[in-house]
Amino acid sequence: MSEHPERIGIHKVYTGAVINVYQDDIQLPDGRVEKWDFVEHPMGAACVVPVTKEGKIVLVRQYRPALDRYTLELPAGKRDSLTEDTLITAQRELSEETGYTSDNWSKLLALKTTVAFCNEFVDVYLAQDVEKTSGQHLDPDEDIDIQEYDPDWIKEQMYAGKIQDGKTVAGVMAYLAK
Repeated sequence: MSEHPERIGIHKVYTGAVINVYQDDIQLPDGRVEKWDFVEHPMGAACVVPVTKEGKIVLVRQYRPALDRYTLELPAGKRDSLTEDTLITAQRELSEETGYTSDNWSKLLALKTTVAFCNEFVDVYLAQDVEKTSGQHLDPDEDIDIQEYDPDWIKEQMYAGKIQDGKTVAGVMAYLAK
């Protein structure tokens, strides 16, 4: 018998455009077999903390159906392929969602967003001295507003529970602590 839980079966329950859902048979150390749900996010994603020359952070406002409300978030998106470098993803998403670009990029951190039931990873990058160089190039299903915010205001909104997106909270806090 194993000293740790062991996956002894995996059954795909749902195949979606962005995620797949599985139900796993997990044998526990005491021998019992339990069913655990698992969400696969096969592509991975990137997120950007875009900071202007004036020190403001660019956030996007968009409707999130899972919450049935609008949220303020850092620009982010999934990779176009399993082999796409997440820096390329971050640069593309910043340009597409906001029209901003930067020549000054560095990686802040790597996240696993919801380890209890999902394998999604998000690499978070810092883009400094961002400048608006074009308009947005949104996907047909996107409706995104953009605005520059003072970092202290963002931090207040996070502590007040008004900005709750995990990648945004982690990215902004990592930037402020750097």
